[in-house]
Amino acid sequence: MSLVDLATTRKPWIVRHRLLLLGVLAAVLFPFVIAIVVDGAPISAVWENADGNAKFLQGLAIEVVVLALYAMSYDLVLGVSGLLSFGHAMFFAVGAYSLGILLKSAGLGLVPSLLIVMGIAVLVALLFAVVLPRVKGIGFALVTLGLASVTGIIISSSEFKDYTGADVGLQGVPSPDWLNPTDQRFRFYLVSMGVLVLVYLLYQRLVDSPTGKVLVAVRDNEDRALMLGYSTFWYKTFALIVASMTAALAGSLHTLYQPIVTPEVAGLGFTVAALLMILIGGVGTVSGAIVGAAVFRLTEFYLDRWFEGLSNLLIGAGYILLVLFLPYGIVGTWRTRSNRIGEGRSRLARLLSGSKGE
Repeated sequence: MSLVDLATTRKPWIVRHRLLLLGVLAAVLFPFVIAIVVDGAPISAVWENADGNAKFLQGLAIEVVVLALYAMSYDLVLGVSGLLSFGHAMFFAVGAYSLGILLKSAGLGLVPSLLIVMGIAVLVALLFAVVLPRVKGIGFALVTLGLASVTGIIISSSEFKDYTGADVGLQGVPSPDWLNPTDQRFRFYLVSMGVLVLVYLLYQRLVDSPTGKVLVAVRDNEDRALMLGYSTFWYKTFALIVASMTAALAGSLHTLYQPIVTPEVAGLGFTVAALLMILIGGVGTVSGAIVGAAVFRLTEFYLDRWFEGLSNLLIGAGYILLVLFLPYGIVGTWRTRSNRIGEGRSRLARLLSGSKGE
């Protein structure tokens, strides 16, 4: 461990996560600020879930949270572990549809349903893991795409229309009264933010742990990791399980919030959306997935609102410019430049002090 890493780990938890805490505080105060400044309403309007910009923007923020969880799960698979998957949307779709079917058709409560969904997510991840010893790279990507396509066919099949809604989508999923997104929007907003913060901290801990370091080693040079004695299959399987559970959790929140779950969430396009989000934020950076999800959803929403038919053209042009000028993503580029600035300050301090040490 370097001296910089050692100094960082010795800092108090609050100091190391001060930006996160400030972000959480800003997120909690955000609806109240919008209600007072934009809507001209009292603070109680947020508690009472009154209609207005505050309630609408809370809903938009919930959509960002769902996408952020989904993007983080894909970043763990691709950015950290180096597994190129074209079927990651399958994890999200399994969580979304499984929770909806359990709540609507089976009549189970929210907590038992979520536990079952997590179990199903583990089984789906193991299904992906079965092919790991046999295919790598583009072969693994094509196999996962095939599995996701099968899931999409099942979801859209008329034989399962009573459960999945087929092409129309799954509708009429009952939400618990205490977490109803219409009557309890602010509570749903706080719960979703709490889930995002908890998952973010767990992911940060995972990436910084010895297991995370091995996953990075597998991504960079799997043959060398094998030579050093690491069973890379089990590490990649673990990453798939964690990512599958996270994406299924995002899908569950999606089902609880949205009035309808459509088969598009199981398609290749939704996996590409996850890829775009981590490219925007920065591949391999946990926080970059959150930033990328926010930029992706807000850009999509406001460009559709302001430019309508031209929005897709503008979004495509924006992605091209992003790749050209921010090749490491927003967070990745910021970290790279911050490191260079830090090195420059250290070099300048040595010159001013007359030190000859490197």
